[in-house]
Amino acid sequence: MRRILHISDLHFGRTRPDLLDPLVALAAETTPDLVAISGDFTQRARRGQFVEAAAFLDRLRSPWLAVPGNHDVSLDNVMIRLLDPWGRYRSLIHHDLSPRHEDEEITVIGLNTVNRYVHQAGRIGRSQLRSIATAFQENPQKTVVVVMHHPPEHPLGSDKRLMRHSAQGVEALRKAGADIVLSGHLHNAHVAPLTAAPGVLLVQAGTGLSTRLRNEPNTLNLLTIEPGHVRIDRYAAFEKPVFEIIETAWFGRDPSDPNAPWEAVTGTATAPRTAQST
Repeated sequence: MRRILHISDLHFGRTRPDLLDPLVALAAETTPDLVAISGDFTQRARRGQFVEAAAFLDRLRSPWLAVPGNHDVSLDNVMIRLLDPWGRYRSLIHHDLSPRHEDEEITVIGLNTVNRYVHQAGRIGRSQLRSIATAFQENPQKTVVVVMHHPPEHPLGSDKRLMRHSAQGVEALRKAGADIVLSGHLHNAHVAPLTAAPGVLLVQAGTGLSTRLRNEPNTLNLLTIEPGHVRIDRYAAFEKPVFEIIETAWFGRDPSDPNAPWEAVTGTATAPRTAQST
């Protein structure tokens, strides 16, 4: 069994300061095997915002893996964006834009889906997909988890642009052997098998700290992963600066069949209260 705490869209530079300590405390209390951060550490990719993000990472007791988001590339400084888009991220967060974590049960692969030439829409590179395929071929018995900022599929009602060549990306993720995809970007929580590839479970986290809410509270996910079984506990913070479980989902599949679809098993869910959009 492995536990992954999935956090996304922290947006240092536009956060709720009262949630920072509770988030660090939750990361300590849940004792995950890995903390996965799916991008957007900063609001405007400014050095001071990256310094705040780095200080947060230094407070985590568990190992962590992170990928950049579209807000981690400068929007207002075109020269930096074009000539050195990852400089501040590499120097203050991590030098590897597509990191990897592996143990006896899981392989976690980070994909950098940010397109420096397009502020919001992302893309998946062929070399990154090959790394997933290689990981699956080397250890097909392990659960392969992919961490990326842009989701390969959007839930109904989303008004953001899909990632470039998203349909091809979904098919490539399926062929490469991905079991679970962790992403952010939309500031909305969502868990479901991909429509075109039900053997890949998409787990969306909302924003962990930002005030840029989209009719939802600040949320994050705790995944408990076993062969053929995943439990997702969604934590949320409302007006009171405390993260609490508001919904739990269980998904199962045939662990002997890598193409078997994920299916909701059983469980209870508490509908989250809506939060005022800012």
